[in-house]
Amino acid sequence: MLIDLSRVLTHEGKKLNMTIEPSGGSYVCEMGSFPYVGENSVSLTIMHTENQVIRLEGEGTITVLIPCSRCLENVEVPILIEISEEIDMKLTDQERIESLDESSYIQDKQLDTEKLLHNEILIRWPMRVLCKEDCKGICSRCGANLNQGSCDCDTADLDPRMAVISDIFKNFKEV
Repeated sequence: MLIDLSRVLTHEGKKLNMTIEPSGGSYVCEMGSFPYVGENSVSLTIMHTENQVIRLEGEGTITVLIPCSRCLENVEVPILIEISEEIDMKLTDQERIESLDESSYIQDKQLDTEKLLHNEILIRWPMRVLCKEDCKGICSRCGANLNQGSCDCDTADLDPRMAVISDIFKNFKEV
């Protein structure tokens, strides 16, 4: 959703309160596509503080399904969104980029709430997600989820340098 900031910039102290939600059914990034779950909204306040400076304040929770890092089962992960930024609207888009202001979600006095939410989710994305602390993961040979039971794979880890001797013993068992 695009919000025209020129309405707020008309008077100092003018405020605009709204609720924004992510569009589409999932969060899409380079890591993949992750579906949103449940009620996802962020309350956002846009305020013209002084001298063409906009203050963005917002908070809410976005819940996303992310696969467990060990067993790949989907886990509902709530991501707390807290926005607190000041943006000088006197600067041009190029000047904002040069001053390393990460406000790529504002162009030509238009606030793109989709880009704003996307950036905030990405910043708060968890490094690692586990379905439970003692998750056993998956079998490295057959891919079975070890949380649901054990598999019939041989779990003996042999030294790779001894693999030739192991093959010799297997051949003698067959005779």
